[in-house]
Amino acid sequence: MPGAMSLERAEYYAHPRNAFWDIVGALFEAGRDKPYATRAKILKANGIALWDVLDACVRPGSLDADIRDAEPNDFAAFFAEHRHVERIAFNGGAAAKLFRRHVEAPLDISLIQLPSTSPAHAARSFKEKCAAWRRALKP
Repeated sequence: MPGAMSLERAEYYAHPRNAFWDIVGALFEAGRDKPYATRAKILKANGIALWDVLDACVRPGSLDADIRDAEPNDFAAFFAEHRHVERIAFNGGAAAKLFRRHVEAPLDISLIQLPSTSPAHAARSFKEKCAAWRRALKP
């Protein structure tokens, strides 16, 4: 689920310290210097869909550890409409764990857990995160 600032702005990864847009900026020229709608179009043009694992949940604040009453998005319908999906890359362990718990993915789809771009995940440097995301999104 998006954090509080993302929900407020109706934009994925709106928090300025979240490295997501910096990473996709480096990989696809879809950085924060462009309007949000343009960034979304660039991702789509590169075959990247950006979607939450969860459709709804209860979460005070923005920490994934505080998620309760999780309701997944309708991935069965998504997979039926988008049969060409080859892999799903998760932005961090919480998203991967929620997906595996709530969604049954087709067997031919690779599931890749990437290092979180959240400012709360400081275990890896930007350079390390960017390299991992590059391997997953630009194989």
